[in-house]
Amino acid sequence: MDYANLDHFFKSGKHHLKKGPIALIFAEDEVELASTILHHTKLGFMKTIIFSKSMPALPTEVQDRIAPVYVDLFNAPDVSTIINKISTLTSNQWIYFCYNAEYLFFPFCETRSVAELLNFHSEERREAMLTYVVDIYSKDPLTSGEVISRNKAQLDKAGYFATARVDPKTHQPMDRQLDCFGGLRWRFEEYVPYSQRKIDRISIFKASKGLNISKNYTFNNQEYNTYACRWHNNLTAAIISFRAAKALMNNPDPKSEIKDLFWEHSTPFKWQSSQLLDLGLIEPGQWF
Repeated sequence: MDYANLDHFFKSGKHHLKKGPIALIFAEDEVELASTILHHTKLGFMKTIIFSKSMPALPTEVQDRIAPVYVDLFNAPDVSTIINKISTLTSNQWIYFCYNAEYLFFPFCETRSVAELLNFHSEERREAMLTYVVDIYSKDPLTSGEVISRNKAQLDKAGYFATARVDPKTHQPMDRQLDCFGGLRWRFEEYVPYSQRKIDRISIFKASKGLNISKNYTFNNQEYNTYACRWHNNLTAAIISFRAAKALMNNPDPKSEIKDLFWEHSTPFKWQSSQLLDLGLIEPGQWF
């Protein structure tokens, strides 16, 4: 069933939120929306809810696993507000969110489902998972309009770093929390607002009443914002994203000043979790 707007979904679509894991895809435009939807339906989410102005043509076999909600995100409540509303209706279910032209990868995702991933994560008494937004782009000139190409995707194999997150009240480092940087947002930081330069995002979490996510993708429950428990490393995942490349391509300033996004540390993205494991961009923790 399709939903004409957010109110229609929250009134008549709550049954889609009864059983997780649930994927939320927020479409800012139509770029790679179909591939984003298909990628996530293959990972094993019980339901994929798409918030978009329009829907692409999709195979009939995925229709029963998706729920389109027609909304213009630029004339709607902030994404964080929508997520928080869903969280109040989806107590104790796992939720994942991303934007169009973004793709979730976790350790061994080619042979293991997202449900298996989160069952193990739950057994380790974790209720949220840190994801890194890893920028991808093509070698083509920024002016070519071909920067977003799944067949020619490149990623940065170096240039990532983290700093301790500082508590704004005490000015002291926060326990097991990091601000992470790298990729296009770091290399072309002069074109990226300071508040949007981080690449850490708590994109996978267990919903509960009273839980709220902010616009910078952190939660009011500080344990949700940690990268691991106190005793050992935990699972992390990556969101492979064309979003930064798309923004640079559509911004007239970098478009006129940057030839292309390729550099000496670019390497072809193989669309395999093993490559991300080898580069240290995702962490298996104790999941072997």
